Amino acid sequence: MTTMTETSARFREFKMPDVGEGLTEAEILKWFVQPGDTVTDGQVVCEVETAKAAVELPIPFDGVVHELRFPEGTTVDVGQVIIAIDVAPGSGDAPDPAAAPAQEPVEPADAGEGDGDAPKGRTPVLVGYGVAESSTKRRPRKGASAAPEAAAVAAAVQAELNGHATPAAAAPAPSVPAQAGAPDGGRPLAKPPVRKLAKDLGIDLATVVPTGKGGVITREDVHAAAAPAEAPGTAPVPPAPAPVTAEAPAAAVAASSARETRIPVKGVRKAIAQAMVGSAFTAPHVTEFVTVDVTRTMKLVAELKEDKDMAGVRVNPLLIIAKALLVAIKRNPEVNAAWDEANQEIVQKHYVNLGIAAATPRGLIVPNIKDAHDKTLPQLAAALGELVTTARDGKTSPAAMAGGTVTITNVGVFGVDTGTPILNPGESAILAVGAIKLQPWVHKGKVKPRQVTTLALSFDHRLVDGELGSKVLADVAAILEQPKRLITWA
Repeated sequence: MTTMTETSARFREFKMPDVGEGLTEAEILKWFVQPGDTVTDGQVVCEVETAKAAVELPIPFDGVVHELRFPEGTTVDVGQVIIAIDVAPGSGDAPDPAAAPAQEPVEPADAGEGDGDAPKGRTPVLVGYGVAESSTKRRPRKGASAAPEAAAVAAAVQAELNGHATPAAAAPAPSVPAQAGAPDGGRPLAKPPVRKLAKDLGIDLATVVPTGKGGVITREDVHAAAAPAEAPGTAPVPPAPAPVTAEAPAAAVAASSARETRIPVKGVRKAIAQAMVGSAFTAPHVTEFVTVDVTRTMKLVAELKEDKDMAGVRVNPLLIIAKALLVAIKRNPEVNAAWDEANQEIVQKHYVNLGIAAATPRGLIVPNIKDAHDKTLPQLAAALGELVTTARDGKTSPAAMAGGTVTITNVGVFGVDTGTPILNPGESAILAVGAIKLQPWVHKGKVKPRQVTTLALSFDHRLVDGELGSKVLADVAAILEQPKRLITWA
């Protein structure tokens, strides 16, 4: 989709792109540039978090940053302008793309016409940007210095919990006496979030003294109206929470006296919740378990770590488990399928994109190794290592998480024996691997300490019958018990 527009010969706007497959929004995690910075074509200007992953966005042209339209922590719809670039700095005065006078609404067919002319028919891209009810034309407020919205919300929560209003942030006194209400008798100028805040606090915007540029009412103005000047001798009002920073994400902000913390559901966590609910209530899950002696597998892992052919790659039990599952799928290819509800068909996959569930600071993600069935053991080890490193660094791309067919989730790293995993949407099976522990085990007629683990295979019962699921799980267990089967069965 188009990610940039031209507002004049000098200013160009960059829109939030769809960086995944059909995404509708993304959260701005971090800006790497500020107004006045010089940027070049291909330079990364910000990092955003979609419902699938964190992605860095490069700017597609040269120039100087004129305006950042949204602060960090804001969720922005795909297609909204997020940054304006001056592509001809120093060329003299030019119309400010954010300060164009408001126009009467026009038909959709007229929107975007007249490139380089007056902004007739321009589609509003800023929150609160649009036509005032008064016939008087006004200049909307420039939003480059707006305070993070999350901090104001946290302040309102603090005030409500403590039973008093939040003090207004200090603001410079206007150069002329400010008047309450809207100028010229029109509708008070305020953005939708500010209007909602005023409504929640029971404040009439017509009585609020605006301090924003162009007579715009800010959140601080509303809080000031809700918190009259403190009477002499009264106890001071506790200060509002500090503004949110990168070290204290908005999602983790809570009032100090609160007994609860409310965390907004967005980004990866929102996608996980929606996917898990959809999977749990769409695919009929069946889970089977098997406990297996993996002592020989652990010995093989130790030997491979010393093998020169495996030098430079990470070797661990997960590598052998992944290879065992791939061999089991090769022996039972019907398990590698998907359910097509629209066409009422079972889609057999002749390739395996092996998903590996990875816990990251932003939540659980499931990138997959493309065509894992064709990889040798060293290639599979290298792919696993790259996948894990990329996920931990938060650099997993949406493409890396698309198209999975089966998944492995290693809950054993948390000391858990096993679990009943929920299918990744669109996949037929998921294998949970429990902790590998030294346990008493009957081996060659005697009770001996052996390395033992429990495997759990969940599968979609529309696609996989109990017999087929049991065969796959039994094959994985047999290979882990006797790793030489990797050679005889492959």
